[in-house]
Amino acid sequence: MADWVWLRCLFGPNLYRTHRSVEQSRPGRRGWSYQPKSLERHTDSILGWASALWSLSYYSSPLLLCYLYRKGIRFCRLIEYATKIYIHKNNFCLFLKPKLQGWGRWRNPEYLQFVSVLHEARKNHTPSNKVNVNSQDFSWKEASNPFLIAHSFGRRMLYPGSVGLLQKAMRPMLQQGQARLIEEVNKIWNKLVACDGNEIDAMFVDRRREGGRNGNTLVICCEGNAGFYEVGCMSTPLEGGYSVLGWNHPGFAGSTGVPFPQNEANAMDVVIQFAVHKLGFQLSDIMVYAWSIGGFTASWAAMSYPEIKALVLDASFDDLLPLALKVMPDSWRPLVTHTVRQYMNLNNAEQLCKYHGPILLIRRTKDEIITTTGPEDIMSNRGNDLLLKLLQFRYPKVMTDEGIRAVRHWLGATNHVEQASVYSSYEVDDDWCTSVMQSYQTERETMYPWSVGEDMAPEARRQLALFLAQKYLRNFETTHCTPLPSTEFQDPWRLQRAPQGDRRATWKRE
Repeated sequence: MADWVWLRCLFGPNLYRTHRSVEQSRPGRRGWSYQPKSLERHTDSILGWASALWSLSYYSSPLLLCYLYRKGIRFCRLIEYATKIYIHKNNFCLFLKPKLQGWGRWRNPEYLQFVSVLHEARKNHTPSNKVNVNSQDFSWKEASNPFLIAHSFGRRMLYPGSVGLLQKAMRPMLQQGQARLIEEVNKIWNKLVACDGNEIDAMFVDRRREGGRNGNTLVICCEGNAGFYEVGCMSTPLEGGYSVLGWNHPGFAGSTGVPFPQNEANAMDVVIQFAVHKLGFQLSDIMVYAWSIGGFTASWAAMSYPEIKALVLDASFDDLLPLALKVMPDSWRPLVTHTVRQYMNLNNAEQLCKYHGPILLIRRTKDEIITTTGPEDIMSNRGNDLLLKLLQFRYPKVMTDEGIRAVRHWLGATNHVEQASVYSSYEVDDDWCTSVMQSYQTERETMYPWSVGEDMAPEARRQLALFLAQKYLRNFETTHCTPLPSTEFQDPWRLQRAPQGDRRATWKRE
């Protein structure tokens, strides 16, 4: 019981004054101002000192980051250090203050009486309880406002690349990266105006006239939460000979605005419109390639422009919420859930399932960012959940319990050798699986979900589930921030139609 009372004090509103009627008033006063105890009263002073210390570290950090960069500390390490410092600062200011304030309130009988009245009024909406609540002058503290959390430290934690401090520290690297891109032939550097008024900084490299087999395909790149096209994933398709269009998130480098989901979608929309109407590419010649959190805008593009050629998601996840809960205190779970769902709902899997074209997922086997426990636990990698949700939507009759168990067994392998061993242990016949899929495609509609597998025995479903899993997902044995080599960037699997006259596959029935 005491724990619940303390939590009510912790998350309760600020009390300013208590009002009483003439009959209830104390001698000499009808109402009185709330008198906080010393710990609650001095919390703001403590926060002021903390803010001063943060300001000192804030303005000295560019020198430190430049020093570390000159000493050879890698780009991803700089991002990791800056992000950790920022998270710890916010944890201190936004978690320590409420706890100190809550403890002071818990020791104050006047506040305990007020929070008891408020709790009773919430349970029973009676006229008398309403009168009791109206006799208190109070307001909810800002720290518990999901909107303020999303629009302050929440957005900066999710997109540290929008923080001016990090951009200043990275400016030399961004300038070098931009200079490298400017040296590319047939470049176009543009500012695109999205429907919300944000200006989106974009760079296009045209390879159509070079005669290579990939030059006629445009790859639109979607960067991570601290990525910029100048030094980001754009280099991977460039090395592969593709025409490439890179752009920066709203609020990143030369782009204006802030990277909220709708702004991100608006930016992606104007980028695609620019590619079609200004650069002259057909949607069927456009691939979208995303790294990490860029999977949100990439999956939005695939959902909104289903005619695009293909989608490649590298080190991405299914849903932001499990990753957000990982870094926040357990006591904030309801608040974090509401904030993410209301303001930062990066629902990649939901959007991905609305695209019916070719998809390739690249899973980093040592990923330390999108795992919910740690890089050593590969089954906590949210890329697994992205694959499972996609397969369950597209092939629900294959991904029954036995199919899901087989795929999870395969996903638990940490390298190519282990995966090959698991795959062979199920005696998967690739030719038979291909024939079954082609037979279904020939006789029925091609829009998902497919009912293939509904008459199969469990053993056949397991084979087909593993066959599909290894077509949709490939491992890359490295960490989250390692650049993807061009050799790992490949066209997603496409099921080719069976030649005329081919004999149908024999389905394994139960």
